Amino acid sequence: MNFDSFVLAAATADLGDEPAARPHADAVEFRMDLATDPLAALDDYDGDLPIIATNRDPAEGGEAADDEADRLAVVEAASAVDAVGAVDIELSSLRASVGADTAVTARDHGASVVASVHDFEGTPAESRLTDLLAAAADYGDVGKLAVTATDRGDALALLSATHAATVRGDRVATMAMGEAGRHTRAVAPCYGSKIGYAPVDPAEATAPGQYDLATLADLLDRLGARQRTTDR
Repeated sequence: MNFDSFVLAAATADLGDEPAARPHADAVEFRMDLATDPLAALDDYDGDLPIIATNRDPAEGGEAADDEADRLAVVEAASAVDAVGAVDIELSSLRASVGADTAVTARDHGASVVASVHDFEGTPAESRLTDLLAAAADYGDVGKLAVTATDRGDALALLSATHAATVRGDRVATMAMGEAGRHTRAVAPCYGSKIGYAPVDPAEATAPGQYDLATLADLLDRLGARQRTTDR
């Protein structure tokens, strides 16, 4: 999957949502940790949109198996599916040998790696945001950072770090969770963020403060933050 331009991903645990996502999204983020039989669902997938496969660590808000090796084995298996254009692996896992091996396998299968960090407690200082984005971008093809904003200052710090990372030449994806940071999901791409996430149905949000897919797509188009393309 090509992340040189912005990718809007429909976040879901049900690949049956893909037809409804197609008019608005560039990809589907498949939350395998929330699905009943994710590998079977991938085998049966016949949609048009490429998939970002995510098996989120419970330590970062997911519901995958607690055993790290088992969790990442599912990511490896997913990366072998032709429709999977990228896998999401936590930066903390990539820094260990098991996660690094998973990334190598995924790339061997032709899948890009999104190296992710999630902070559900707050927003670190801007210097820390800068360091986290640099590390994530170093380990992944895209470095993803999701923080929790409690005020506008938190949102501004994230946008500033996003801009700095982009100027530095790193490919990053950023968003601030929570109501105080909700607007960053639409605005961060203007500062260089490469991936956005939104549920098809707002009742099925996978993170706090998400817009629904149609709304976020409209906001991004109004801001001129993305160019639709089939080359992902």
